[in-house]
Amino acid sequence: NIKNELVFGSGDSNADILIVGESPSENEIKDNNPFLGNSGRLLDKILKAIGYARSERVYLTYLIKYEINGSRYPLNSEINNFIPLLQKQIEIIEPKIIVGLGTVVGKALINKNLSIDLMREEVYNFSSYPLKITYSPNTLLREQSLKKLAWKDFQFIRDFIK
Repeated sequence: NIKNELVFGSGDSNADILIVGESPSENEIKDNNPFLGNSGRLLDKILKAIGYARSERVYLTYLIKYEINGSRYPLNSEINNFIPLLQKQIEIIEPKIIVGLGTVVGKALINKNLSIDLMREEVYNFSSYPLKITYSPNTLLREQSLKKLAWKDFQFIRDFIK
């Protein structure tokens, strides 16, 4: 059953940037590859604009490693099941910064119920690593006006690493 398959992530195991999305789509599960389609292409463009590529110095993964049926928020139990695995990935990769994409990921990683606009204002700590929250590529595709804010976030990420 494809729904039970997991997408652990892909990229450079010595990454500077570890990017965490919410959960994979059916296509991403079929390919066992994160961030495909339009959202993946947008993320690739953003990374390229700050001097990175998904295969170099970047690791892409998800908070929830399997597809969530329907457009529902992940359950707390699902999030809690996968947090230890994400922490293990972070331990292995030792990124210079973690980038959480979207409200669900942000709330889960900082453990606070804040809007994404508030979460974007700070650098948090997750598993002893700096964490920056920004909009998910899917949100940016739906709301073009947010792209300039996300661009500011990724410029901050680039400068933070340097």
